Amino acid sequence: MFGAMQVAKRIPFDDKPEYILYARAAYVGAQLLCLLINYVISLRIKSKNDLRVLKYVEPKSAMSQEPGELVTTTNRDYDLAEVSKATRGVLMGTLMVGFMHLYMGYTNPLVIQSILPVKNALESKEAMIWLWGKEGAEEYKRPFKAAPGMFGMGGPQGPQTDKAAIAAAERAGGASAAGDKKAE
Repeated sequence: MFGAMQVAKRIPFDDKPEYILYARAAYVGAQLLCLLINYVISLRIKSKNDLRVLKYVEPKSAMSQEPGELVTTTNRDYDLAEVSKATRGVLMGTLMVGFMHLYMGYTNPLVIQSILPVKNALESKEAMIWLWGKEGAEEYKRPFKAAPGMFGMGGPQGPQTDKAAIAAAERAGGASAAGDKKAE
């Protein structure tokens, strides 16, 4: 991130207006590449059609005292949902950078966001499983653990997969209607 910011600062956008066109083209190309990566991943998920049942307890917010919600789905549906989240993230980022560039006149985000989303798409857990074949590793076990917070501290609590938490959620009647439909 720091390197991308330094590169963006050194490009003379004011002296050479054609550089803005190059930055726009690089940005659009990078976003299309991210969407293509997500599309290829979703095709691979659908072709494998892994219908093994996946149960986990989705935690409520840290401020809530309520127990988590039981989610019952399949590996296929879980992976497709994760890819869908990543695709929505790419589209939301495109809207934000488009606003910053077209309305506010910033050009540096075009350069920075031409590099980082592609890196993130290629290093995502779904890409590691479906593009790079690292499904057996513990860190790529579904459901994925939540990323740590800023500076590696106190991030959001990830889903619970232990049998005691699942049994407690089943007893509490916390099975989600959406999760139950996905498993059918």
